Amino acid sequence: MKYKYIVILFLLASINTFAQSNKKKIASAIDKIMASYKSETEPGASVLVLKNNKVIFKKGYGVSDINTMNPIKSNTNFRLASVTKQFTAMSILLLEKKRKLSLEDTLSKFFSFIPPYIAKIKIKDLLTHSSGLIDYEDLMPADQITQLHDTNCLQLMSFADSLYFPLGTQYKYSNTGYAVLALIVEQVSGKPFAQFVKENIFKPLGMKTSVAFQEGKNMVANRAYGHSFENGNWKQTDQNLTSAVLGDGGIYTNVQEYTKWIKALWNYKLIPEVTQQRAWSKTTLNNGNVINYGYGWHVEDFLTFTHPFHDGSSIGFRNSVGLFPEQKLMVIVLTNRNEHDPIEEVHKIASLYLMQ
Repeated sequence: MKYKYIVILFLLASINTFAQSNKKKIASAIDKIMASYKSETEPGASVLVLKNNKVIFKKGYGVSDINTMNPIKSNTNFRLASVTKQFTAMSILLLEKKRKLSLEDTLSKFFSFIPPYIAKIKIKDLLTHSSGLIDYEDLMPADQITQLHDTNCLQLMSFADSLYFPLGTQYKYSNTGYAVLALIVEQVSGKPFAQFVKENIFKPLGMKTSVAFQEGKNMVANRAYGHSFENGNWKQTDQNLTSAVLGDGGIYTNVQEYTKWIKALWNYKLIPEVTQQRAWSKTTLNNGNVINYGYGWHVEDFLTFTHPFHDGSSIGFRNSVGLFPEQKLMVIVLTNRNEHDPIEEVHKIASLYLMQ
């Protein structure tokens, strides 16, 4: 018995030693993948890997602001840009769960004064980017000097008289659609979009510093500022004319709090499993066309896995998150620089775990 006990202890020690060695090798591999972000004097990135509801890697690279040189940490809040769309979609799905709306509802139900050509667009068309709505950035006046808000995006639709294509027949990514979804959330809930997201997502999940940012109305704690590389130097470029639009890209969060969001999704804490799985699935349109987008999530094939992901890009920020729900794996890379799409790093990091 004593001999067996010693053998068991030896095996456990060996397993633990191997696990620690493997963990160090992977951490070293991630450092190499993130090598271009490692400067201590340049804007950088925040990385986190979640596996089986446990954070198994997290690290910050570079600085959150070239003026203060504060280092990026796991609690540094970044502008998510289009990664925001999954929160906007969830707000709609939460209202559907409460039977406050239907995804078959048309815009005419929520807005009295809209151009006739968009009146028949349904919520599901907005969610899946199959509405054909003209992108509001293409309709902005050349002399626009003040920031747009979600309501301005809807107003700009009066500058057009047709859609990109017949309603519900194709896919074309639409920031306008998600700005309109945020307005629908406000119409149905009777609350500002930022307040609804805070009360129904951030607060219940314990995302204490996450926020749909509104200048002068709330603040971003531990804030990362966006930067662009111009004429051989990094310059702070944090806001532009579209940065105040919330529904398509206005949420700030950090990689640590984002894990609470993902745990809630793949454990079906917010909406039923069937609805969440639909959000993570490709969409079949009425004409039979299949598009690689669900509700707030792109759906892609990587290695042997079909999985949801999303990028986010706005002035000074480039972000990417890859989610593998069946493997309970999530990789997120948030950056505060205008260079490069970090989906490349997400794929490389995910491969370290998926190929084990």
